[in-house]
Amino acid sequence: MNKPHGWTDYQERLGRVTAYIHDHLAEELDLNRLAEVAHLSSFHWHRVYQALYGETIATTVRRLRLARGSGYLANTALPVAQVAVKCGYPNAQSFTRAFTAAYGLSPMRYRAEGAHVAFRQAPHQAAANGAAYAVEVRQVPAVQLAGIAHRGPYMQVGRAFDAAFTRMAAQGLAWPDMRWLAVYEDDPFAVPESQLHSRAGLSLPPGGVPQPPLEPFTLGGGRCAVLRHQGPYATMRAAYQWLYGQWLVQSGHEAANSPVFEEYLNNPRDTPPDRLLTDIYLPLVGGAEV
Repeated sequence: MNKPHGWTDYQERLGRVTAYIHDHLAEELDLNRLAEVAHLSSFHWHRVYQALYGETIATTVRRLRLARGSGYLANTALPVAQVAVKCGYPNAQSFTRAFTAAYGLSPMRYRAEGAHVAFRQAPHQAAANGAAYAVEVRQVPAVQLAGIAHRGPYMQVGRAFDAAFTRMAAQGLAWPDMRWLAVYEDDPFAVPESQLHSRAGLSLPPGGVPQPPLEPFTLGGGRCAVLRHQGPYATMRAAYQWLYGQWLVQSGHEAANSPVFEEYLNNPRDTPPDRLLTDIYLPLVGGAEV
């Protein structure tokens, strides 16, 4: 007799699919192969996926490929044709069509005019162009989280988030007020991408106790400088450069001996890239909670 499939079992199986997608974005992703990864029927598994995740598998693949492409465009000088291949597109033309439809700018215009460009301008020039640099210093309450560690490029931390959410749901710890945060422990300008350490975390419900492979940890609990960033995640590297190179050195504040962390305020599955909101938290010396 076959073992019955419950909701938790399907989450586990489809969690393997999302992990596989993250690892093979540059390759052709065949639905039959993904069905094998999920150990589910090739006739039905993608319908289960859409029912559980709220988007088709094709939409997930396109979103992740374009997000990775936006990172290459914002943070490297790779030609568009090379970016296309690295993101699983057969040529620059097909990548350009998909990218323009999702981001509202062609890849070349995005590289030249995206939000990351404003943060790299001199402060007076950015202000003249309407760039917002609002930083709020405030006491940030501690948040209890459960998460999974990620090693590698920060732009690929989404894989750890997908794995953490799958485990949280399987353990009955998913809840309506769940918050999504990540902590980044290394400087990407000083540490090779393959060695970067980060951790994706989801806030625990009151009284929730995570089980392995989820690991409990805490973020916040002290004074932070908070910069709200709007736009694709790939543009945040320039925001970080401004926060450290302009705001911090001129503010009179001192950074605490704690890593920076981020909170993601809306969902990339149903939010256009230019409307994504992220709070960047820079811990400061003084004012720690007791």
